[in-house]
This record gives sequence, structure tokens and C-alpha cells, in this order.
Amino acid sequence: MFKSPRRVVIGGMGITKSMEIGGTAPVSVQTMWKEGIADINEDGGALDSLIRRIEILQSLGCDILRFAVPDIKSAEALCLIASKTSMPLVADIHFDYRLALECLKGNVAAIRINPGNIGSRSNVEKVVEGCRCKGVAIRIGVNSGSIPKDLEEKVEKGAVSRAEALSEAAAREAAVFDELNFYNVVVSMKASSVKETVQSNEIFASKYDIPLHIGVTEAGPLIVGIVKSTMAFSALLNEGIGSTIRVSLSSSPENEIIAGKQILKECGKRPGGVELVSCPRCGRVGFDVHAFVARWQNELLSMQKDVTVAVMGCIVNGPGEGKHADLGIAGAGNKVIIFKHGKIVRTIDAKDADKVFREELESL
Repeated sequence: MFKSPRRVVIGGMGITKSMEIGGTAPVSVQTMWKEGIADINEDGGALDSLIRRIEILQSLGCDILRFAVPDIKSAEALCLIASKTSMPLVADIHFDYRLALECLKGNVAAIRINPGNIGSRSNVEKVVEGCRCKGVAIRIGVNSGSIPKDLEEKVEKGAVSRAEALSEAAAREAAVFDELNFYNVVVSMKASSVKETVQSNEIFASKYDIPLHIGVTEAGPLIVGIVKSTMAFSALLNEGIGSTIRVSLSSSPENEIIAGKQILKECGKRPGGVELVSCPRCGRVGFDVHAFVARWQNELLSMQKDVTVAVMGCIVNGPGEGKHADLGIAGAGNKVIIFKHGKIVRTIDAKDADKVFREELESL
């Protein structure tokens, strides 16, 4: 039997939009910025570009965005970024608690730390008090590579499994915050192994009501990472475990959000939105499906319409296999057809495909 997660609030300061994690809140999707931000303060163009990209991530369904903060310039930059967006931003801090305190001068929504590598107990207390004063949540992060030495020795001797060690390590870290009467906390336990990730979260969720951020750490490149994340997430989400997720890929933040949102949709955790169906293409191809999907994917998946769109390569996979679609497009020689619910409504030249498709899409 797993504990129902308690309610944690992040954001709400300045212009940052507040949101809930755990409780009755829907499962949220997050990603992590892939580049350094230390030079943002001196480069207005880079800042504008970054904010525009955050807006794209929001439109795709990103709820939370995390930034690595390895130095003071990055902390200052994150404060500046947070003043320009309503997206809840998380500062990822390791080793130096002063970086967390610097980030708290801005509108960050949460701080991610591992108390085991932040230094003395007094350092943890300073971060907690800073977060308490600002109403900022803390995420405790434990990875398979950062298990305490005594637990690692038990794993090597076979006394406990790595999943049990991960869960115990997280429990120890969470206990520090309980002692400080700070409960606005989220926990994550990540391994690169699907089995260890699932088991560690199951063990923790059977004992504690702290909301869990789930993810497979260093999951791999696009295909491998999506497969591993899908297996882990579907197992946990179908058990009611997981209040927020990140698909960690050696790919773009946009792909992480698209993958995470789709996993939630298939698990029944995030209904609605455009359902994009496309064929894999074959020797019958009469329409460049791959190029069309690449051009339209982000825009379609960011639309607030509950419709199905089919992109098919030929007549065989067009109105026939895509007959359930509210709107579809397929190739026929040097012509393109637009169909709705299996019925062809327009036949056009290939050069007009994007223009006409947009017209029909906007009419839905």
C-alpha cells in the first residue's frame, strides 16, 4: 500500500506562477536547461533568446524548468531569468550552500540540493531558513552514484539492494528537514536502471507521504532514453506513484517535454490536446511525411485543441487508416489531399500543402 502524497507549493513569488505538487494536483512535467547561463547578464540578446525558448517549452506543456547553478554568476543570471518569466524555475545546487542563498534573492520557485554534499548541518539550516522565509520549496535529490558510504558497503556485501539503499538514503535526507520542521519538500531517487528506479520509489512511497519526482537518470539518447523512461514511469504512475516527472535524454529540452507529456497522456494522467498520428513512410511514399511532421510537430503539440491529426505518406495510409482523424493530409503523386474523418475535402498541389493545411486546421 502506497502513501498518498502530501501537498507542496512551489512558486508564487514576484511574477512567478505558483503551482502545487502532490495532493490532488495533476502530475507535472519538467525538464532541465542544457547550457550554461553565466554570461546571460552581459548579453541581452542571449537573454531574449532564452526567454523565447522558455515560452516554447511552456506551450509544449512544460510546468517546471531546472537550471544548473555551479557559480555565483550563474546564480545572478538565474535571478534575472526568473524576473522575466512566469515559468517556475528550480536552482540546482551542489556543494556550495551560498549559491542557494544567492538564488533566493530572486524569484526562483524551488531549490534542489542534496544535504549530503552541501556541507555541514548549519549550511543546510541556512538554506532551509532562507527557503522558509521566501516560501520556496526544496527538492532533495538522491542518485545511485551518491549513496552514502555505509549504504554502498551494504550493497557491495549483498546486505541490501541498491534500490533499498537509494530509498534509505532519501529517507535520511528527508529526516533532516523533518527535524527542522520544514515540510515543503519533494524527493527524487534516480538510477540509470529501470528496475532500481521503480523499486526505490515503491519502497519510499510505501513508507512516506512526501511527493516524488520520478526519472531515470542519464537514461541515454533519444530512443533508448524514451524506452527506459516509459517503462519506469508507466509502472510507477499506474501504481499512483509520482507527482512530477522528467524524461532525462541526451537530446533537447523540447523532446524531453514532448516525451513526458505523451507518457502521461498514454497513462491517463494528462488528457486532451492534439493527438498526432503519422505513418513511418515506405516505398509507396507520395508525400514527405518526415519533413512535414518536423515542421509542424511543435506547433501541433502546443495547441489547446482536443483533435486528432493524421499525417500519412500515401493513399493507402491516408483516408483509410486515418479515417478516425479530425484532420489529415496525405500524398497522391504530385498532389496532396486533405481529408476529414476519412472523407477527402481538398486536393491541392504539393507546394500549397502547408498553407492549405493551416487553413483547415484553424477551421477546426
